[in-house]
Amino acid sequence: MSTQEFEQVDINSFLDHSAEDENTNADNNGAFTERQNGLINQLLDYTKENDKEHYQTFVNRIMDLNSIDSSVSKFPSLLERSELAGGTRTRTTLIESLIKHQDAGDRTLRLPSKAVLGKSLLIAKAHTLSNFAKYAGHLGKDFEKLSKAFDTETILSMFSLLAEDVYLNLISDTEQPMEFRREWALSLLLLWEHWNDETSENVAPILQSVWTARRKLAPAFGTMMGTSELLLISMQMDDQWISFIKQKMGDDGVSQAMEEFLFGISTEQIQSLRQILKTKGIPAIGRDEVSKFLGEHVKADAGLDYRDFYSMYTIRRDNARSRARLHLEGPKKTLEDYFIQFVTAENKEKQNNDTFAKS
Repeated sequence: MSTQEFEQVDINSFLDHSAEDENTNADNNGAFTERQNGLINQLLDYTKENDKEHYQTFVNRIMDLNSIDSSVSKFPSLLERSELAGGTRTRTTLIESLIKHQDAGDRTLRLPSKAVLGKSLLIAKAHTLSNFAKYAGHLGKDFEKLSKAFDTETILSMFSLLAEDVYLNLISDTEQPMEFRREWALSLLLLWEHWNDETSENVAPILQSVWTARRKLAPAFGTMMGTSELLLISMQMDDQWISFIKQKMGDDGVSQAMEEFLFGISTEQIQSLRQILKTKGIPAIGRDEVSKFLGEHVKADAGLDYRDFYSMYTIRRDNARSRARLHLEGPKKTLEDYFIQFVTAENKEKQNNDTFAKS
């Protein structure tokens, strides 16, 4: 049955417009973006006609998320001047505070309440979008495109979570130019305010493609040759990624971070595995044999699920932070850190060149 035959359902009908503040410039899309609402409307059109039970379940979930979004939006904006109990807060004071605090450890209690609440909402949204993708995927071939679109939105939500970590890491890097650190801090405030980041939206498809390609590689655990295969795949990818590979793969930190991304194990485990296989005279093993040879459980063969991607990222992130804090050998940043750092530098250079050309 064509979706055009269904009675049209507008998600805006589930928004509590009576609670809107006329003095704010917040959008009227509720918890979801306009693009996401369009996809949700298509799913609701189908379920209202064909699956009343799921229709009501979906409507209830949407209304719950919109209610949470309404509550989060009532917290003071991170981009505007606010008079708080602790004093006046402005965009500038927030940026300088993010740059100033270099304490190791979890920063949750140092983050603005709006950022923490918004992050929880984003996670709930990601789970909801993923559920919509799975449901649409069971509806048959006519709904494959809709299911994939929901998958894409789920992944973008995950990358927004990842972007928060990357920005916090880069802001704390005292070796980076102060101009860049302030730019990342502003990007972080914008991310916290809307949980929709232009940089992560641009970077997400590239890293997702590399992640997908990674699972198709058959890296030789032993010689650990996998980077050359990635280079072949890269030739079919985004120009920015190709530039990154060409310019940065000679850097030890970047190449080691790339190996961790490809093989799914830490630099320390990679070095240990190399030595074990060399000693035993074994040329190569498969991903499923890695745990046996290392003598510990490792998830070298993570799937395409967005939760796998984020889980593997956090392991690499935590390892990198530990090396930096303890002054150990190995990559001090993740591949995602290095790539977004590269993109920022390239964009800044392009802006400077454009300004010079105009002048």
